[in-house]
Amino acid sequence: MTTEAGRGGLREQRKARTRRAIQEQALRLFLDQGYERTTVEEIAAAAGVSHMTFFRYFSTKEAVVEDDDYDPLIAELVRARPAEESPLEALRAALGTGLDAVLDTDRDAVYARTRLVVTTPALRARQWHNTAATGDLLAAALADRERRPVDLRLRVIAAAATAALTTALTAWVERDGVDDLRSLVDQAFAALAQEP
Repeated sequence: MTTEAGRGGLREQRKARTRRAIQEQALRLFLDQGYERTTVEEIAAAAGVSHMTFFRYFSTKEAVVEDDDYDPLIAELVRARPAEESPLEALRAALGTGLDAVLDTDRDAVYARTRLVVTTPALRARQWHNTAATGDLLAAALADRERRPVDLRLRVIAAAATAALTTALTAWVERDGVDDLRSLVDQAFAALAQEP
């Protein structure tokens, strides 16, 4: 007999598979024929879903590149860091742990998505908004960790860390993914920690 929880779990797994299939096919099409020339209809057909199903999972064509589960993962890792670490150390360690997990399973997808953002004007223009949202999420995680409200100090630290990560990701793409992303992120955070 199937329980309600079992059906819910299967439904969630099916949804996750469908979402992943849509993203994988979108990335493949974007890389094969270009972001601008690829339509939502083509992505849906390649993923074996309807046009309407695409929009149940992603609100826009841009969202299929931008949306991921990485930011909430990093925020949870920040909250779990030891209290004696400075906010910047906590962010650096959490990003390192998160990158290890993500790159071990999704390196090619992360690189493809990052390359699309860096090289596609429509996506690059949206990067500021996405980076700001990530910074807000990380500032909130730092505040939770310190059991205090978000303040200017935590916002600045989170924004600086987000800028360091974005710069490392851009350098990774500019060198065609040859460099180790973890090393680039470490170098970017080391630059933040240096005295002027």
